[in-house]
Amino acid sequence: MDGAAHTGDRRGDGSVKVSAEYQGMPGDIARGRELARRFLARVRAAQGAPVSDRAVEVVQLVVSELLTNACKYAPGPSLVDLELAEDRVEVTVWDSEPVLPVPGPADPGRVGRHGLEIVMAVCESFEVHREPVGKRTRAAVGLADDLSGTATLGHPA
Repeated sequence: MDGAAHTGDRRGDGSVKVSAEYQGMPGDIARGRELARRFLARVRAAQGAPVSDRAVEVVQLVVSELLTNACKYAPGPSLVDLELAEDRVEVTVWDSEPVLPVPGPADPGRVGRHGLEIVMAVCESFEVHREPVGKRTRAAVGLADDLSGTATLGHPA
């Protein structure tokens, strides 16, 4: 085991999903990226879904940024869900902090703290909802690049 509690692989409705719980310990962000990489490798192999190398990198980036924020700003555990949904993967991170994240104002002198802006720029969709305890952040990443050289995310490849 890699230090995270894992559940699920295939749900009763035929969808593919994996979940992991993290405790905010050193190495959790790297474990989250590895969870994403392994999940997408299984999606490629078992589902035959087209998953571009770019999508693998973007999903790992999104997991890393969202899990970093959870570990940095929320006390207690966080949960990461990765789910195949048609031609995209949905990345959901729950944490115990009820304060919703807000992108920082444009500031060329700011060092760091750009993760939320990066996630919003590379994803098909991004949303945050307050929960009875904490919040749930969800981002969707397209899995394939189209043949015109434009990523299915709607941004240049």
